[in-house]
Amino acid sequence: MNTEPLLNLELPGIKKVKSGKVREVFDLGEYLLFVATDRISAFDCVMPNGIPNKGKALTQMSHFWFDGTAGIIGNHRVGRANDPLPAVLKPFESVLAGRSMIVRKAKPLAIECVVRGYLAGSGWKEYKKSQTVCGIELPAGLLESSELPKPIFTPSTKAEEGHDENISFEKAQEVVGKEVALRVQEASIRLYSWARNVARKQGIIIADTKFEFGIYNGEIILIDEVLTPDSSRFWPLDDYQPGRGQMSFDKQFVRDYLETLDWNKQPPAPALPEEVVRKTADKYAEAYRRLTGKELC
Repeated sequence: MNTEPLLNLELPGIKKVKSGKVREVFDLGEYLLFVATDRISAFDCVMPNGIPNKGKALTQMSHFWFDGTAGIIGNHRVGRANDPLPAVLKPFESVLAGRSMIVRKAKPLAIECVVRGYLAGSGWKEYKKSQTVCGIELPAGLLESSELPKPIFTPSTKAEEGHDENISFEKAQEVVGKEVALRVQEASIRLYSWARNVARKQGIIIADTKFEFGIYNGEIILIDEVLTPDSSRFWPLDDYQPGRGQMSFDKQFVRDYLETLDWNKQPPAPALPEEVVRKTADKYAEAYRRLTGKELC
């Protein structure tokens, strides 16, 4: 396994079309190449140092879930995890191995599709004030980290910069149309409910997650990464206890460290200490191992 994080990537002769907080996107003509770097962001700022092999964990976990959810809804993935790279990418095989995915050029929907199964984060803060989450009324007496009576769909805007903002289902219908909104709501609940049961058997609680969908050849398909610690809250089942915050396999560990600093949460972000980097890398690898029963490679 690599010990040096991959922070930046250029593929000479192949056009880069986007560089996000974590992912680099290249144009292969008919398809796109997604490459997950080891960058990590918190509070909408990218840290100057990364987490070794984080990009591999995210990509290989997404491959795991795309394999499992194909019977629920189609997705943008062209090749499976161990398929050989096309000839044009062979010169870059060593850097792309384990962290790349070739995908169809779908048109992303302009909303994020969030499903919450447990009361955490901003949802818990809102519930304490109004007994609602994203305007959805919930029963009285729930605790922090309580499991909800049933999963709820809480869409949000998709912000290129800054925070996504929660929106009502009615607003989501205005943005993408009523039929599309209803279809992604139903698909999101089905995907989350299925994945939550799979993960629970492996000792992981998926407290909430964010899906992205796109349109390809007139069909709604699942795109982006899926059900990873960067797009979800993963909690260890053996430590779960309602009434408090939970241990986590996601980047909450990094956020918690940053909260101890005298930092205004504006760029430039501070470098992460070696111990925080190591423990965070261990959390991503542990999540992958628990979920799949395999070692990250």
